[in-house]
Amino acid sequence: MNLQDLGYNDKFEKFREENDLLNFDVGRVIAEYRELYIVSTLKGEFEAEITGNLRFAAVGRADFPVVGDWVALRIYEPDLAIIHRIFPRYSLINRIAAGRYVYVQPIAANVDFAFIVQAADRDFNINRIERYLTICYESNVKPVIILSKTDLMSEPEVTKLSARLKERVKNVPVIPLSNVTHEGYKSITTCLRKGTTCCMLGSSGVGKSTFLNNISGKDLMKTGSISRSTNRGKHVTSHRELFVLEEGGILIDNPGMREVGTADAKEGILTTFDNIIKLSAKCRFKDCTHTREEGCSVIMAVQKGDIDRASYENYLKMEREREHYESTVAERRKKERQFGKMLKNYKKDIKNKNI
Repeated sequence: MNLQDLGYNDKFEKFREENDLLNFDVGRVIAEYRELYIVSTLKGEFEAEITGNLRFAAVGRADFPVVGDWVALRIYEPDLAIIHRIFPRYSLINRIAAGRYVYVQPIAANVDFAFIVQAADRDFNINRIERYLTICYESNVKPVIILSKTDLMSEPEVTKLSARLKERVKNVPVIPLSNVTHEGYKSITTCLRKGTTCCMLGSSGVGKSTFLNNISGKDLMKTGSISRSTNRGKHVTSHRELFVLEEGGILIDNPGMREVGTADAKEGILTTFDNIIKLSAKCRFKDCTHTREEGCSVIMAVQKGDIDRASYENYLKMEREREHYESTVAERRKKERQFGKMLKNYKKDIKNKNI
């Protein structure tokens, strides 16, 4: 295997030359276990840690390596390597991490396509798909929607489901996929060209691990049985990992997301709901919230049935999340500035007392 098989290109090599990194080895992060990384290089795969300087200079989680990153490293055979530099990313998939505190969590870097895997059974949820689309558009990644487990439904039911989805989601490929008959796999392989990186996004139990095993022709990931009570697959993926397929494509598997946070995704929202955004230009008020204002073009379109009501409500919810995130970030930065000012005054007082 060479670096090009892993997705390396002339732009990465140019960065390496311009930043005096020719004396370092180059590798791609193929797995992440908290702050321990597995990096694939021309010399093999190595466990790697980051330098103290990288850790000290990090402002947020995005300053640490993620799966898909290209890095410059020193290899200390046979056990360990040290990452000294992260190459610039041409795309970075982020989500808002679930929990008490709101923060952005990077999940994959240098991705070309994202496979949004949604089971075509009772877990089908177009609102969730719109959230994944928003993440993709915000991350500069091309989305492809995969309707998995179509073998659990009749052909007319799958056709009806696909039509519902295409009615709300425009200009995005929708591929029905059967892990039993392998219908749809041929269409998917067009995205998996040599050196092209694809990432799978989806909830737990939608069939991502089975899809990975089938597309690779190997048992790369463990798969869980179907739960009789929920008709859903059991969650088995516990970490992010990158696989190079024999056909030449690169596929990143992710643990299932319980929640799909998109709060830091203004541009992504604009693209996902472009029909609403275009109509908003005709609203009577420039600062229209599209909730209760008189003369709102968006509300009138919803009432006429020109805009799907569920999509409209999903848009409003995501906009509220974005505004809440922005206000939370602004408040945190305000407190940081206040703390910095207090610390500066404290040091000044100590210095004056010592004079």
